[in-house]
Parts: sequence; C-alpha cells; structure tokens
Amino acid sequence: MTANIQQEINQIVEIKGRANQLVNLIQGYRLCARTEGKSENTIRIYTTALTTLKGFLEARRYPADVTEIGAQELREFILHLQQVKTFEHHPFNKPTDKGLSGYAVNCYLRAIRAFWSWLVREEIIMSSPFSRVKIPKPPKKVIATFTGNQLNAVLRAVDTTNPEGFRDWTMILVLLDTGLRASELTGLTVGNVNLEEGLLKVFGKGNKERVVPIGARVQRAIWKYLNRHRPEPANPLRPTLFLTASGRPITTDRLRAIIEKYTGRAGIEGVRCSPHTFRHTFAISYLRNGGDVFSLQRILGHSSLEIVRIYVNLAVADVKACHRRFSPADNMEIK
Repeated sequence: MTANIQQEINQIVEIKGRANQLVNLIQGYRLCARTEGKSENTIRIYTTALTTLKGFLEARRYPADVTEIGAQELREFILHLQQVKTFEHHPFNKPTDKGLSGYAVNCYLRAIRAFWSWLVREEIIMSSPFSRVKIPKPPKKVIATFTGNQLNAVLRAVDTTNPEGFRDWTMILVLLDTGLRASELTGLTVGNVNLEEGLLKVFGKGNKERVVPIGARVQRAIWKYLNRHRPEPANPLRPTLFLTASGRPITTDRLRAIIEKYTGRAGIEGVRCSPHTFRHTFAISYLRNGGDVFSLQRILGHSSLEIVRIYVNLAVADVKACHRRFSPADNMEIK
C-alpha cells in the first residue's frame, strides 16, 4: 500500500470520526427539530441537555463519539445530574447550594433519550443505549391553582376604563376560560377568532392546530376589545389579536409581566402567579364543573392523557373532601 493511499484512508477515518462527534451531531439535530416544527423553547431544552452531557464527557475524558457512548457512561451522567448544583456550569448565573430538581433531571434525560432515538432513525447508530438505561421518574408535583376569591381579586385589580386595562382584562379572561399556554395566547390572530361560533383556532406545541371553545362572557369581551379598544397594528400584514398601545404584538414576557402586575395588586400569595397557573386553574375548574377528561385533553392540546390524569387526581381529592363535609350518613343523628 502506497503512502498516498494510506493517507487518504486516514483522512476518511478522521472525517467519519468527526461526523459522529456529539458536538457536530447536536447541530444537525437542532436543524432537524426545526424542520419538524418543534418550538424554539423545546430546541433550547434539547441543546442545553446535550451540551451538559458533552461537558460531562469532556471533564471525565470519555469519548464524545456517539458510537462509543454506552449505558455505563449514561448511568454515570445520571448520577452527575443528581449531585450537581444548580447553575454550576452556567456561563452567567452564579452556582447555588441547591441541586437540580428531580423534574429537571428527568427533563434533561428525556431530551437526551429523544436525541438518541433520532440517531437510530438516521441510522447513525444501530440501537440506543437507553434501551438498557432507566430514567428516574420525576417527583409528583403539587399543582397550586387560584381560588375563586383570588381570581375575583385579580379581575377587580384591572382598570377596564382604558384600552390597555380592558385588553389585559380580556387576556386574563381568555386564559381562565381556555387554559391556553402563554405562547398560544400571544400567537392568536384576528383571523383565529370566530365569535359567531365561539371558537379559537390555536397553534400549540409543534405547530399543531386545534380548535378551542370560548364562553359567552369571553366572546363579548373579545368583541368589545376588537371594536373599541384594539389599536391599529404597526404591521397590517401581521394581524395579531392582542397588541401593545403602539400596535405591536404582546410577547410572552410582556404577558407574564402583566399577570405579575395584577396578581401583585390583588395581594395574591401562596401560588405561582404566571399564565401557566391559569392553565392549571382552568383544568381543575373544568373537571370540578362536570367536564370530562377526553374533551379536556383536546382543549389543552395534550397528545395523551398522562398529564390530564394529574388534574383528575386533584379533582378526585376535591370530591373526597366534599364527601367528608357533606356525607349524608355522617351528618345524620343515627341512634
């Protein structure tokens, strides 16, 4: 074998080795996730999890070639996540004494497992090491929701006599009546609203389209906002429903700030004051008022009943508590 042929073989081996490096494949995975319509937030979570894994492998001097990463390396990485401190390797935030939550660990590992499934689909590897690695289950989360009194206090805290206040009041009503995610609410356009039928066309995670019903009160509020209080859009080609005073679309960060402002005015404590809490509140209230789990699943846009079961369990606990208070047998004087 001549020296030139051997050199060419070495170059091919070197290129192939680089192609299977984790750092190169992360970039390809991000591109593929975008073409599949995954949200930027989901892609950011995937990237963070995979970058954390890459840093762990480099610190331990383990190979970063995906064909050489097996179940043992992943098990050691799980232990690392369970022991690492929050923001320990973050470029901007200072590390804390608090470790990663069980939910965060589970989220990281599910993201990495999805990446390995993609490697199998792309035929980069033959099988995933996660077939032999069990991901720790996340702890059961206690979902705190707003009470009826708290919701009334928040709505009373809004000054509806001015356009911005009425817009905020309408957005809060929509969140309460539909359980929309923050991005789904801010992504609504005028064309997505069918007031005659009482329906909203919503684009959820993965750009999946669904239709969400709204009640009569929300219909009236949106009609009044559209006809009396909605400013002229700064970009007529982008007919976003909820706009700032200057005609620009409300962002998710702006929505969160609006919720925090009014919950702060209302003196709400003991519950996370965010748009997502309205989503939880809607789900629990829907079940308490007699709604069924299958229609709730469709309204919330969940692909399975797994998340909905959490709300069902909370609603069942409410029923048990009510029965303890109003049990016919316990409230009778039986000799």
